[in-house]
Amino acid sequence: MNCAGAHHTLLLNFMIVIGSRGSKLALWQANWVKSRLERRHPGLEVSIKIIKTTGDRIRDVALTKIGGRGVFTKEIEEAMLRGQINIAVHSLKDLPTTLPEGLHIAAISKREDVRDALVARDGIGSLADLPAGAVVGTSSLRRQSQLRALRPDLQFRDLRGNVDTRLRKVAEGEYDAIILASAGLIRLGYAGRIIERLPVEKMLPAIGQGALAIETRVDDEETNRLVAFLNHKQTRAATLAERALLRSLGGGCQAPIAAVGLIEDGKLVLHALVASPDGTEIVRRRISGAPEEAEKLGARLASRLLKAGADRILERVRSPLEQFES
Repeated sequence: MNCAGAHHTLLLNFMIVIGSRGSKLALWQANWVKSRLERRHPGLEVSIKIIKTTGDRIRDVALTKIGGRGVFTKEIEEAMLRGQINIAVHSLKDLPTTLPEGLHIAAISKREDVRDALVARDGIGSLADLPAGAVVGTSSLRRQSQLRALRPDLQFRDLRGNVDTRLRKVAEGEYDAIILASAGLIRLGYAGRIIERLPVEKMLPAIGQGALAIETRVDDEETNRLVAFLNHKQTRAATLAERALLRSLGGGCQAPIAAVGLIEDGKLVLHALVASPDGTEIVRRRISGAPEEAEKLGARLASRLLKAGADRILERVRSPLEQFES
C-alpha cells in the first residue's frame, strides 16, 4: 500500500515532454501518444514541444534531392540527447534504421492500415480508371517505380507539402491523382477521400509504414517504463524485420525499396522488392519464419534479393554520397 502510494506521488511530480514536428499529422500522432500516456498513468503531466526539422524547412525540393536520411528526425533526436524532451514520436517510416548512440525505439504502436491509397479527381474510381497520360503526384521513388511497372502510360510529378496541401492540389486539378499512405489519411479523418486502397500484391509499402515509433534515451529508465505498454508485439516483429532488411541492403531514399511483414498463422512472412526507378527491373522475394527471428529474417531476405540482382540495381541508383556513407 505504501509503495503504491509512493509511486503515485512520483507520477504526480513527473513530467514527460514529447518532441514532435509541427505538421497536422505529426501533432495528431504526438497527441495520440499523449492521451494514451495520461489515460494509462493518471496524474502524469505530458506536454508537446514542436521542433522544426530539415524536411519541414525545405518544402520545394524532392526528398531524394535533399538526402533523405533523417530529414524529419535529426533535430528532434538532438533535442532529446540535450535533455530538452523525453520522448520523440515519429512515423516509423521516417526514422533511419541506425539511430544515434544513446537512443532507441522504446515502443512501436499497433499498425494502422499499411496500404498506399489512391486519391483522385471526380470521375476516377480506381487506378485502372486513370486515362493514359494522367498526371500522378508522388515524390516517392518506391511508389513511382511500382506504378511505372503497373501503368507505364502515366505521367509522374513530384509532390510535397502537408496532407491538406496535397489533397487541395488534386481538387484544383493540378494532378489527376496522388498516392498517399492510407494510415495518415485515416488518422486525419480523410478516409472518405480514398478512392482505392492499393493491395500489397500490387504496391508494397514503405518500411515501417502505418506504425508509430516512440523513441527515448536508453538510460531514461522511468520514461522507458512509462511507454512500454504502447509496444505492439506483432507490429514490432514485422517492422523490425523490415528495418533489418533495409539496413542490410544499405538503402536510402535514392533506392526504390519496399517491404511489408505480415503475421500469418503465427509465422512472420516478409515480402520485399528492389526496383529500378523507371520500374523496368523489379527483384521481388519473400521469406517466412518465427517472429522472434525478425531481424535475422530481414537480413536473410536482403541477402537473397542481392543475389537475385538487387545489387546491380542498387549500385546504379545510389548517389556518390550514399556510396561514401554506406
